[in-house]
Amino acid sequence: MKLTELLSDSYNAEEWRNKGYELPQFDIRAVRKNTFENPTWVHFGGGNIFRAFPAAILNDALNTGKYDRGVIVAETFDYEVIDKAYTPYGNLSLLVSLQSSGTIEKKVIASVTEALKADPQFADWKRLTDIFCKPSLQMISFTITEKGYSYNEDDLARGMTPVFALGKVTALLYERYKAGRLPLTVQSMDNCSHNGNKVQAGVFAYAERWAKDGLVPQEFVDFLKDESKITFPWSMIDKITPRPHEKVKALLAADGFEDNDYIETTRHTFTAPFVNAEETQYLVVEDHYTNGRPPLDLGGVLYTTRETVDKVETMKVTTCLNPLHTAMAIFGCLLGYDLISAEIADADIRALVQKIGYIEAMPVVVDPGVLNPYEFIGAFINKRLPNPFMPDTPQRIASDTSQKLSIRFGETIKKYIAHGLDKCNLILIPLTLAGYARYLKGIDDVGKPFTPSPDPLLDELQSIVAPLEIGSKKQDFSCLKELYSRKDIFGLDLYEAGLGEQIEAFVKELYAGKGSVRSVLHRYTTTR
Repeated sequence: MKLTELLSDSYNAEEWRNKGYELPQFDIRAVRKNTFENPTWVHFGGGNIFRAFPAAILNDALNTGKYDRGVIVAETFDYEVIDKAYTPYGNLSLLVSLQSSGTIEKKVIASVTEALKADPQFADWKRLTDIFCKPSLQMISFTITEKGYSYNEDDLARGMTPVFALGKVTALLYERYKAGRLPLTVQSMDNCSHNGNKVQAGVFAYAERWAKDGLVPQEFVDFLKDESKITFPWSMIDKITPRPHEKVKALLAADGFEDNDYIETTRHTFTAPFVNAEETQYLVVEDHYTNGRPPLDLGGVLYTTRETVDKVETMKVTTCLNPLHTAMAIFGCLLGYDLISAEIADADIRALVQKIGYIEAMPVVVDPGVLNPYEFIGAFINKRLPNPFMPDTPQRIASDTSQKLSIRFGETIKKYIAHGLDKCNLILIPLTLAGYARYLKGIDDVGKPFTPSPDPLLDELQSIVAPLEIGSKKQDFSCLKELYSRKDIFGLDLYEAGLGEQIEAFVKELYAGKGSVRSVLHRYTTTR
């Protein structure tokens, strides 16, 4: 069983279906022809998240029979991905959905019609410029990671031959401008807040520099800033797509599926002809398009306003997901866990995240309307965290914790104060912040040293708690004042917020001796 079999008229579809593979319900050749002649969507970034999510959503839309165009993928960074993960397989891939039950679902993704290298050194660049001159083109989108939106003075100074992704995109937008000032929407699908602003800032930076240097007319800059022509909507995306999993490879091989080799490029991109991803997914998009859009709502995309996208992002980052992750990271490291899916089976940890989410954070959540906060937390705790295929660790999540606490917990505390809510309702959030002072000591609950995860403030913060000793009966905890008054870390002075003394008391309990982390966590999660 090979993916390219699906491009022939004589392949044995029944064999694939009998082995549990969901096949495309549309005419692949017809969709490719339609897309070549009248393309509507180009996506930059051919990595695993693209194949597992945007391309899969479009595949579902095509399966409805209500749409007839695919997506053209363009790679701006690692061109070997095109040569090794797309071309040999006829641009087809296999999506393996990893269920929390430990089972998998298999779906062939056939929505990608072309895979192009986005750089003038390749012949594909001519095809890209032709596509950008097509009136039918409605949207370009991105999954290039937040770092992919970066640019610098050297690249701005290169003129019309930039190296960075947004410089290349701006050059292509200039082709669209010259073709008749044709409208287009520039859509980020990367997991970062206000992502549309990041794309916009980069595109504007290149265009303005080129205009200043006399390489393009000022009218091109005006065209980019005209929202009747070009828009940069926001989106919120959430789906974990880990590296190809060894167990998945074995399961596919047992089926007789032959396209299961791992691929590592010279730039250390890890991929395969199959992509495995968690079952849960969210994509909420600001509906602000200038030339129409592919009907991705047929595949589950939620279209809404910019304000609602922001509410969903805020809900995720400040209350319903990220804070729970950080609480698990701090206590997971202290309790010796090295896998999130194992940690969530711990009754005390499970109670911790449930009660932080449902009891302490929920009173300040603004319901975005398009996603239910209670259901969002429920899916996170009951489906996402226990998924045995997810290789995530508390140690990874604990990285840069000092940079995360302000958003993940400080915002909730600020809202309690702003809304006049009773801070007595806050017990496990202060306990988690107290756990951070215990974590910084680098000694777990059984007295075994561990190396705290990388953090730009690690040395500085460890020096603050250096005077504290685990198990010492008489010691001075006044050093904690220096830590918990840090507005740059917590978003506010926790003493001024009326929580400093409570947190100090928790720290004293956590430092009482071996086993104190477990006993304190159990006591407060049980009585909460």
